[in-house]
Amino acid sequence: MMAEDAETLLIRIRAAMPALRPSERRIAGEFTGDPAAAANLSIAQLAARCETSTTSVVRFYQRMGYAHYKDFRIDLTRAVAREEIARREAGPGLPEVSGDIDRNDSLEGIVSKVAMNETLSIADTARSLDMEALGRAVSLLLGARRIDSFGVGASALVGLDLQQKLSRIGRTALNWHDAHSAWTSAATLAAGCVAVAVSHTGATVDTVEFLAIARRSGAATVAITNFHDSPLARAADVTLTTAARETRFRSGALGSRIAQLMVVDCLFTGVAQASYDESMRALRDTYAVVHDRVVKRA
Repeated sequence: MMAEDAETLLIRIRAAMPALRPSERRIAGEFTGDPAAAANLSIAQLAARCETSTTSVVRFYQRMGYAHYKDFRIDLTRAVAREEIARREAGPGLPEVSGDIDRNDSLEGIVSKVAMNETLSIADTARSLDMEALGRAVSLLLGARRIDSFGVGASALVGLDLQQKLSRIGRTALNWHDAHSAWTSAATLAAGCVAVAVSHTGATVDTVEFLAIARRSGAATVAITNFHDSPLARAADVTLTTAARETRFRSGALGSRIAQLMVVDCLFTGVAQASYDESMRALRDTYAVVHDRVVKRA
C-alpha cells in the first residue's frame, strides 16, 4: 500500500461501516474506537473480542484493500501516529484526549474531546476530499442559472449556509426546509440548473428523493455526504465526500456538520474565485448594505 493509503486508512474504515456486514461492522468499530490497542491484536484475539470468526476478520481487511493482516496492522499503526501528531498540533494547551463523551467527563474534558474530534473531522475531510470532484462541482455551480439546496435536520443548516453564501455573490440560489416544497421545486428544474443535497448518511429518504426528482427534471446534481457508496451518492452527478467523526453524543449534530460546512466553504470559495471581479463587487456591496445597519457606538 502507498503512504497515503496508510494516512487515510481510518477514514476509509469509518466510511465503509454502513455497508459492512454486522460482524465486519463490529470489527471496524474495534479499530475506530481504540485503533492503538486494536493494532496489537492478532486475528484470533480480534475475532474473539468481536464475537465473530477469523474468516470475518480476513474478509474485513481484504475489503480494506490488504492481502495480508500484517500490512493492515502496519498501516493502522501509521494512521494512529498521524492522528496523535494532529491532536498535538491542533490545540496547544488542550488535554490530548478524544473519543466519545463519558458520563464522568469534566467540562474541560468535554471541551477537549469536542475540539479534537471536530479538528480531526476537518483535517480528515481536507485530506480525503476529491479535488477533481470539487472542481466539477464548482464548474456546475459557476454555470448554473439556478441552484436549489436541501437537507434534513442538521444538514438543513448546511444547505442554508450554501444558499446565503451564493446569494451574496449574485447567484440565484434557493434553499428548502420542507421536503414537499423541495420536491415540487426540484420538479421545476431543468438543464442549466443545479440541485445540491446534503446528508451525512446519504440515506435520508427525503433528501435522496429531492436529488432523484431534480435529476429526472434534467438538472445537474451534487451530493455532500460522508459515504460515497450511498443512495444519495448514486443519485448525484458529483459527490463531495466528508470524513466526519460521528459519536453517540454528537451524532448528526457537530461531527458531520462541521465537515459539511468546510466542504461548502471550499465550494463557495471556488465559485467566487472563478468569477473573482464580479464576486468581489457583490461582496463589497452586500457588506456595505449590512454594515450601514450596524448600530454605531458612541
